[in-house]
Amino acid sequence: MYTHRSISDLRNKLSCGEVTCTEIVSSYLKQIENKKHLNAFIEVYAAEALEKAKSLDQKLKTPNSWGKLFGTVIGIKDVLCYKDHHVGAASKVLENYTAIYNATAIQKILDEDAIIIGNLNCDEFAMGSSNEHSSHGRVLNAWDETRVPGGSSGGSAVAVQANMCMVSLGSDTGGSVRQPADFCGIIGLKPSYGRVSRYGLLAYASSFDQIGIFAHGVEDAALVLEVIAGADEYDSTCSSSPVPNYISSLNQKATFKIAYFPECLEHPSLDQEIKTNIEQRIRELRSQGHTVEAVGFDYLDFIVPAYYILTTAEASSNLSRYDGVRFGYRTDAPVDNLQDLYKKSRSAGFGKEVKRRIMLGTFVLSTGYYDAYYAKAQQVRRLIADQTKEIFKSYDLLLMPTTPSTAFKFGEKSNDAVEMFLGDLYTVYANLAGIAAISMPMFKHSNGMPFGLQILADKMKESTLLQFSNQAMHQMKHVE
Repeated sequence: MYTHRSISDLRNKLSCGEVTCTEIVSSYLKQIENKKHLNAFIEVYAAEALEKAKSLDQKLKTPNSWGKLFGTVIGIKDVLCYKDHHVGAASKVLENYTAIYNATAIQKILDEDAIIIGNLNCDEFAMGSSNEHSSHGRVLNAWDETRVPGGSSGGSAVAVQANMCMVSLGSDTGGSVRQPADFCGIIGLKPSYGRVSRYGLLAYASSFDQIGIFAHGVEDAALVLEVIAGADEYDSTCSSSPVPNYISSLNQKATFKIAYFPECLEHPSLDQEIKTNIEQRIRELRSQGHTVEAVGFDYLDFIVPAYYILTTAEASSNLSRYDGVRFGYRTDAPVDNLQDLYKKSRSAGFGKEVKRRIMLGTFVLSTGYYDAYYAKAQQVRRLIADQTKEIFKSYDLLLMPTTPSTAFKFGEKSNDAVEMFLGDLYTVYANLAGIAAISMPMFKHSNGMPFGLQILADKMKESTLLQFSNQAMHQMKHVE
């Protein structure tokens, strides 16, 4: 199995003639075959990836013609449009749909000579925290196959974790990159809302969704972000702020002012061992010259309810287009009228979790309940955003756990939706506030599973986030 420390290490090996792109792709294809029982991939683009590798090999002797991601093998979550390839959000409702254009992020990595090796399994329409809600079956955690890989981007996390690709793209609506990264012991980066175009990303909740990155190292995540970030005429919510050279600032040493919410560390849902390790890490950061201070936060108990009210409301609207008429699964059962066609098509096409969220979202938007639920949740979101803005006037970064526990067993929380939702306590905050966040693999639990540390930065402050994260990963002991 070909291994690399980073994309820069790959480029060095390619420029020295130690390996070719074809050899790299062949090695990853063999690993995908060996690990296919993990069910991370929905489709593997073997012939196409090898053909792309051969064309890149023709450029090996002219490094000045290489793109930033030359030869980098990337997997993509099954919610990103890749022209002339199936994209289905792991749902029966889109089982026969083929993308007719490239998502902006996909086009950008292709323009920089990346090799897309396949599309990756996920919870249906990115709704879930365990990757148990996929029409293609569940994804297994390579660290312990009896445990969930996290969701919704479980396939994207496991593909990197099990070395089936170098990096992968996922989507993060409320932690769907950071939580599986935490469960799988790898890097998971969620950029600020608007930093990366959502054009070509199948929508779950449009004001929360953001394309994110899985990698083994901060440097790789930074480079991929540098490629996919930036303004896009096809996405009016995408920021026009210039994209910094994230790589250039990674190795600059600095001390930072870091805040943490004591309410997060004292929350009853937090595993005691996770709490102890994070408190120890706070002491170590102080000893390294960083300022780390407790800051009160008034809205912790309102985060999850506000998030699920708003995201399900947006989901009920976004998923209304899958009606079996314009596109999407259409029932074969006899129907009496158009409404009957809608009911039977959507009932058969959507899975249980998606239907649960559509119904909840429709309820909170309904007459008589809109003001009590949806409007109130929007007000809470504004309060959270305003307090966050105030915190970042005094601090560079914010520190908190990524998840309340390590990866849990399959079926452990499947019958308790509320308990599953509460597992998102520490990740949904970044999406409500629209800020950047990363989960770094820092620790190993006594149960044998990895868990991470989550660091957050203000909007469009990914350079600060990545600089600190890279410094922290070099200073702190990695998970074995």
